[in-house]
Amino acid sequence: MVRRKIEITELKDSNTKQVTFSKRRTGLFKKANELSILCGAEVAVVVFSPGNNPYSFGHPSVDVVADKFLKQEPKSNDVQGTSTEVADMDRLNQQLSDVQNEILEEQKKAAELNERMKQKGVTQLFQPKELQGSNLEIQKMKDCYDAIEVSEYMLLLAKNQ
Repeated sequence: MVRRKIEITELKDSNTKQVTFSKRRTGLFKKANELSILCGAEVAVVVFSPGNNPYSFGHPSVDVVADKFLKQEPKSNDVQGTSTEVADMDRLNQQLSDVQNEILEEQKKAAELNERMKQKGVTQLFQPKELQGSNLEIQKMKDCYDAIEVSEYMLLLAKNQ
């Protein structure tokens, strides 16, 4: 059987994306494992599926490798790069704080709406449009929060390269 070279472009079909992701994730983790065995390297790989589910592989573990990476001292010749990295980290931390505050505000709004409904004796099988919007906003905020955390993690990974 001859292997065919496929063109690397984004897949349109969600089922094809999921199958391809699963197969390639397995291959990626296998390569990371081989690297750790052959070279004695400490390896951590974190990937997010198209469905936004996190998957990780680490040897000896992702936590150990990430902690070791995060606790490294910056190199003396890397001083210039660290000031921009610190600024990026500050900006990301500020965004994270803002998103967390917005999530709390939206949760408070949802709780207030629930309380008002209880006080008025409203028992409905559906959610009012105001509450549905709040739930969507909360989910969007959580998605933003996750994206910021991933960006922060990727920035930390890029810092060491």
